[in-house]
Amino acid sequence: MAVARIPPIQCLLTFEALARLRSVTQAAEELCVTPSAVSHRVKQLEQIIGLRLFGRADYSLTTEGNEYLAHVREGLAILERFPSAQSAPGKRKLRLAVTPTFARSILIPRLRQFTEAYPEIDLTLQVSIPLLDVIAEDADLMIRFGTGRYADVEHVCLMHDEVTPLASPAFVREHGPFEAAEDLQALPLLRSPLDPWRTWFSAQKLDWPEPLEGSQFNDVGLMCDAAAAGMGVALVRLKLGAPWLDNGTLARLGTSPAFAQQVPSPHAHYLCWRTGTMDRWECTAFAEWLKKVVV
Repeated sequence: MAVARIPPIQCLLTFEALARLRSVTQAAEELCVTPSAVSHRVKQLEQIIGLRLFGRADYSLTTEGNEYLAHVREGLAILERFPSAQSAPGKRKLRLAVTPTFARSILIPRLRQFTEAYPEIDLTLQVSIPLLDVIAEDADLMIRFGTGRYADVEHVCLMHDEVTPLASPAFVREHGPFEAAEDLQALPLLRSPLDPWRTWFSAQKLDWPEPLEGSQFNDVGLMCDAAAAGMGVALVRLKLGAPWLDNGTLARLGTSPAFAQQVPSPHAHYLCWRTGTMDRWECTAFAEWLKKVVV
């Protein structure tokens, strides 16, 4: 027998305030949250109960919204008569296993948007190892990097990326100018099983084998740090490498076609979960939010 999904009290309070005030700004001020949190809570409530509550931009209620509002106000009135019942039931816990550089470059800079929109959800982040899929068994949602062939979990693709050689500006000045792919032949190439060099070699019509020597990393962030320290040339995914490019610690090798070309990575990031996980509204809320902000 399916368990009914009871909407969070924060969603009900937000709905009642918005229906009464008919202003997102005023409702946000009354509830001491951001306007975006008001909008997210109302959308979450509509998803849970399967009804459209507001019909127009002026926040006038639909017929179903009027009927639901009466029930909500009745329920809130009952709770007000029993103060002990108003104590917070505790935040919903959501455990996320995420690859390290995805977390630093993509997730963390955006995560405040989620925590402000869903203050009733407590996130626990734990590191997983890309490709090896080493994760904690108790994770609710997992972000994996790989081929997408996951028979043990349900999954959806979050983000594709492109690779290009990057190095520190000092390394580029010392060993440049770089005009052709062959200019890398005698240089130290930093290695990672996450993005093999053969992907880029093939795109440049080179029949070079995968390098067997040189420093190797199983974390893109560590490899970027090593390249920024002048250890060699790294083949880096541009979306994950954006923080290093933006702060100037890594740079493209040149503007010639060989180094301006962006080659698709053979792998991608996937959001994964076990069957039944999406029955929990907090998991669905995070998954829908993540798919919108990761492009």
